[in-house]
Amino acid sequence: MSYSLYILRCADGSLYTGIALDVARRLDEHRSGARGAKYLRGRTPVELVFEQPVGDRAAAQRLEHRVKRLSRAEKEALIGGDRSPLRPA
Repeated sequence: MSYSLYILRCADGSLYTGIALDVARRLDEHRSGARGAKYLRGRTPVELVFEQPVGDRAAAQRLEHRVKRLSRAEKEALIGGDRSPLRPA
């Protein structure tokens, strides 16, 4: 199985980044509040705005860390289709 990186847009406009084997299932968990991330409580509804298959868990965690360090403008560019923020520095 392959991990994917995903970004959610919260009701308050903030962005949440995570990784999952099954993004659809994880999104359902976030929306229901069952096993969802603590950050998302009170910020629902959430919308999936970005998803990219990554590979194994270690690679997904490295990419998640890089994306979480991006500025909001860089994350918005990524969501808009610009993949340059994902390129190695």
